[in-house]
This record gives sequence, C-alpha cells and structure tokens, in this order.
Amino acid sequence: MFWSMALSALPPVCRPRAPILLLTLALLWSGTGAAQTLGTALEQAWVRLPIAAELTARDDEAQARSAMARAWTPGPPSVSLSSLNDRLNANTGKQEWEAELAVPLWLPGQRAARSLEAEAAAAELAARRAALRLQLAGELRSAWWQLAAARQAVAVALRREASAQALLVDVQRRFKAGDLARLDANLAHNERLTAQGERLEAAAAQRQAEQTYQALTGAAPPEDLAQETMQPVSDLSTGHARLVAARAVAALAQARLALAQQTRREAPELALRLIRERGDLHASYANAVGVKLTLPLSSGPRVRQDSAAAQAESLQASAELVLTEQRLALAADRARLDVDLARQQQALAQQRHELSADNLRLAEKSFALGESDLAMLLRARASAFEAEALLGRQSTALAASVSRLNQSLGVLP
Repeated sequence: MFWSMALSALPPVCRPRAPILLLTLALLWSGTGAAQTLGTALEQAWVRLPIAAELTARDDEAQARSAMARAWTPGPPSVSLSSLNDRLNANTGKQEWEAELAVPLWLPGQRAARSLEAEAAAAELAARRAALRLQLAGELRSAWWQLAAARQAVAVALRREASAQALLVDVQRRFKAGDLARLDANLAHNERLTAQGERLEAAAAQRQAEQTYQALTGAAPPEDLAQETMQPVSDLSTGHARLVAARAVAALAQARLALAQQTRREAPELALRLIRERGDLHASYANAVGVKLTLPLSSGPRVRQDSAAAQAESLQASAELVLTEQRLALAADRARLDVDLARQQQALAQQRHELSADNLRLAEKSFALGESDLAMLLRARASAFEAEALLGRQSTALAASVSRLNQSLGVLP
C-alpha cells in the first residue's frame, strides 16, 4: 500500500521509468501464494503439527478410560482351572477338577472417584489441545509480521533503487551536457550501488522470513498479509486457553488425589468355584459349588506414598494456576501499553515522513534549477527514504502489537 503513495510523493526526476516499475512489481510479488487469512494459516499449521496427531490418539485413550470407569468391575474377570490326582504315590484313581471364575470388585467410593478422574482427564486433554493451538497461533503471528516487515523493507529498497537509477540517468545526461561535474556523476553512481546492496540484503531477509512461514504452514505465504482486528472486550482472560488448561490440570490433580484416597488396598475379588472329584477309581464323581471372597489387606506405606504423591501434584497444579493467572494479567496489560506506544510512534513517523517528503521535493526542485548541489539532494533523499522505511516499520509494528494483544487475551485468529 506504500508503493503508490511513495511514487506520487517523489519528484519527476526521482520516479522510476515504466520498465523499472514493472520489474520492481514482479520482484516484489514473485513467489507469493494465494490470498488467505491468519485463521486459514493456523489450520494449515495445526495439521502439520506432529503433536496434534498424538492428541488425537489420546482421545481414544480418554474414551477408553471413561468406559473403564463406567464398567461394573474395576478390571476384567479371570478364569482358572486346576487338577489334583494321586498318580505319583498311591495311584488309586483319586481325581479332582476345579474351575474358578473370579471377578474384581469396586471399593466403596472408588468407582465414583474413578469416573470423576476420567472426566477430569478428558477435560484436561481438550484444554491442553486448545492451549497448544493458541501457542501455535502465537508462533504463526510472529512469523506473519516478520514476513510483513521483511516485505516492507524490500519494497522500500526497490523504490530507492529505482529512484537512484532514475537520478543516475538524469545526472549522466547533465554531465554529458556539461552542466554537472564528474564528481556528481560518481556520487549518483555510488547512490545506485548502495541502493542495490540494500535491496539484496532486504531480499535475503524476505526469503528467510518466507521459509520460516512455510516451515510452519507448509504453504507459500499469501500476497496480502491482512491485519487483525483488536478485540473490543477489555478482559478475555477468564476464557484464556492457557488459564483453562491450568484449571484443568488442577482439577485433574484433585481428582487423582480423591481416587488415591479411595484406593487404600487392592480390589477385592469374588470368585465362583466349581469342583468335580472322586475318591478312587471305582467311585463316581461328585460335584460341589463354592464361593470365595478375597480381601487384600491395606498397606500403610503404599497408601501414604500414593496419597503424598497425589497431594504434591495437586499443590503444584494449584500454585501453577495462581501463577498463570498473574502472568496472563500482566501480559495483557503490557500488550495494551505496547499498542498505545505503537500508535504514538506511528503518528510521529507519519509526521516525519511528510516533512522528509516535502524536503525532498524542495531539494529536487532546487537541484533541477541549479540552486543546490547533488550532495544536498542525496542527503534529502536519504532522509526521505529513511523516514519512509521508519513509517513502514512502525505501521507493521502497530499491526503486530494488535496481534500480540489478541494473543495475550487468548483470542485465536
């Protein structure tokens, strides 16, 4: 958007000719992809994120954990089969067969605690996915505006090179006519070489920024790097993905502590026994049915170990939650201050750009009339292009500060 403004502000002697203008536009927009938004770029980057596939697999794990918590027993039943005979000693034909079907039982309150733990784990997984998506959005926003700043630097460098070429043509014409000295021709030639060097450096920085963007999204950057709209809501921290994730972690730790307090021994076991036996070879088989209840004894050190570990995890998660709330509040305040500062700096840069452009027009007119030398014109040109570059950087910085404010408030693009 700065291209047409800068061309109209330059005096005729500094405006690039048509072939140079076409080349400039071709270099500026070559290699760019189709128009897209930050939201579309975020979707592309999310698909490429390796941990996103892992979180998808974790969904199946969470569903399985919930199914286990809803089951009638804490574990699957087991079947055992045993045989007893006297073939190694008397060998009178004594035979005994026993089949047993054992089913583990829930401890009092354990099933409800396990169900709450499964729900908390599923909520923590969803919150972790949202927080990771927000973190990726922050990386993408940074790459987005780094690319915008690099493109702005290339645009200014290309305009300076085109203007320097136009100035060189005019100075050489006047030098051949005897109006200017050879020193002026050399100064104009040096100005063009300097502009070419700046353009090469800016183009290299732009390629690096494009590669960074492409590494995140897997696609070429768009032609138009659109700005974000600042959220009118003053406080969105209550729904911030990082805060929600911290709360989910604290809730999961509390649920695990409750489960540890309800699980003070191994699960009891109820078994159904079927026995078929005979006393000797001539006796007939007799059948018997029995019930067995196994109650594991509680282990004091193990219970204390599990409870202490769960308690430590819960305390750490609660402390992390408080710290996260404080950090998010400070980050949002700092981002708002950055937006205000960027606006003030852009206003100052706009004033400096207007003054420098006016000085450049006066210097061009004075040089064309022979009232001033080329050195004065080059100083005015350098000041004008420096002011234009500063205005571009401040405009990009303002747009980037708005994105950082949205990021600090947990707003996705």
